[in-house]
Amino acid sequence: MSDKQYVLLQDKVTSSINSNVDSGFVYVNRIEQSGNYLHKAFASGAKAYLYQLKGDSIKSKLSYERAFETLEKVRKSKEKRILTADLLNYGGLIDWQKNNLRQAFDKFEKGLNIANEENDQIRKVKFYMNISLINIEVGNYKSAIISLKESNKITDQIKYSFSEEKFTNYKSNINFNLGRAYEKSYGKNNLNPKFLDSAKHYYIKAISYSKNYLNTKLNSKMSLGNIYYMKNDLPNAEKIYYDIFLYSKENNSPREFFTASYNLGCLFFKAKEYDKSLHFLKKVDSIYQINKVNDLDYINSNYYLAKIYTIKNNPQEALMFSEKYFDKFEQVQSKLNNEALEVNFRLGNVNVKKEMEELKSKNENKIRFWNLMLFLFIAVLLVLIILYIRGVKKKRETDKKVNALIEEYKLKLEMKNSHTEGFDEDDERKVVEEMPKIVTKLNLDLEKEEEIFEKLKLLERKFYYLNSDFTQQSVAKKIKTNTSYLSYVVNKRFGKSFSEYSNELKINYVINKLITDSKYRKYSTQALAESVGFKNAVSFTKSFSKRTGVTPMQFVKKIDETS
Repeated sequence: MSDKQYVLLQDKVTSSINSNVDSGFVYVNRIEQSGNYLHKAFASGAKAYLYQLKGDSIKSKLSYERAFETLEKVRKSKEKRILTADLLNYGGLIDWQKNNLRQAFDKFEKGLNIANEENDQIRKVKFYMNISLINIEVGNYKSAIISLKESNKITDQIKYSFSEEKFTNYKSNINFNLGRAYEKSYGKNNLNPKFLDSAKHYYIKAISYSKNYLNTKLNSKMSLGNIYYMKNDLPNAEKIYYDIFLYSKENNSPREFFTASYNLGCLFFKAKEYDKSLHFLKKVDSIYQINKVNDLDYINSNYYLAKIYTIKNNPQEALMFSEKYFDKFEQVQSKLNNEALEVNFRLGNVNVKKEMEELKSKNENKIRFWNLMLFLFIAVLLVLIILYIRGVKKKRETDKKVNALIEEYKLKLEMKNSHTEGFDEDDERKVVEEMPKIVTKLNLDLEKEEEIFEKLKLLERKFYYLNSDFTQQSVAKKIKTNTSYLSYVVNKRFGKSFSEYSNELKINYVINKLITDSKYRKYSTQALAESVGFKNAVSFTKSFSKRTGVTPMQFVKKIDETS
């Protein structure tokens, strides 16, 4: 591709951004076919911005990264530096579209530095224009106006350095943004009508330069309609809004369709034609749910919808749109505060927020009482049902455990005289098999084992385990053996550690006494603990509950009930 063809296609891409984005893709695709890496890098950067205009941030990011990857393949030169500035410009515009204002400003500033170093007047104008966009967004309207007027002056001075197409493109953008800056200044400077007159002047000029740039033309016409609206010239404003509404609907332009719908909704609200206003504002809500077109207009649409439904005495709908207003307001306000230090984001003025809070409160009060009563009734009913079910379930479980224990110990008492205690051969073999291998390595002859076992049984029969000093060391000393042999015999014969064996004897004794001795049942928990050698009631209760599943007092209560 020749340089002449490349420059021609570059101009067509720039023009298409303000007229027909789809045509822009056709031109960048043709540039991408070039074998020149400079051309390819420009195409990827331009395509990134076109994708962002289409709302596809993912493809935009990928294409923008690819632009710089391609640029790395180009040797250092003036052309490379100029293209770097162009890519920074596209990156800044992408960030601006995404409302990442600080990042956009950084890119524009870097690009402007390159343009100054290369003494590139055309690109200097471009960066001045785009920096003014940021100033407008953050409320620095005076700085924006000064910058744009300087850009306009330079553009006229170097008019013959431009192609005719690029010149009209620059002039349309400069005049449109001057109109925006003056329009915004009107709201900030005590509603001075001179600012509206200036805005109207520049919007009309922008329209005259935008014959070939449809997007700029539509935006300028929309803004001119806003000026008529603010001047209370509703017939002229309605005529312009309807013109854009019908055009954007026929040509499938969601952004313009969204804005025109919002503006018509506001206009009819101001005219107190609430049904017409509802018709258009509902379109705003439905379009936003699909395309997320304009956060600020969407927030304001919820304000008007809440007001209309309040007027129509429909508190449910009014409350719903009030909540939408506050939810989105907080999100957008937080984002803008993070993006620019001097941003003064307010919807109309502070009174709007105050009015919305009063409106929300009014509608909430209308529906709150019965919702609260219904909630309390259901909550109390559920709590009572849960408590009842838990109580019944807990009582059944306690009764079942205690009854099972009582029956178990009654059966043991009946069988006491007819069965000897200990393990039969199968039990002993099972215990031995389950013992850890390290234990079975102890060599203890059966005669010695039997002797230790019999001495243990003798201590049991004498209730020696009721003493507080019934420990492994004291018992080993008592039966004249060592603690290792004693531990081995207890583990083999009873299948448990000495501590478990000791606790089980004590707890079983208490259970037996509670079942058979009514006087014993009158003991306190501490007295029960001390009667079997426990030092405190806490450890006793823990061991008792582990064995029975209930506390000592619950066990006593159940026995008394069944006696």
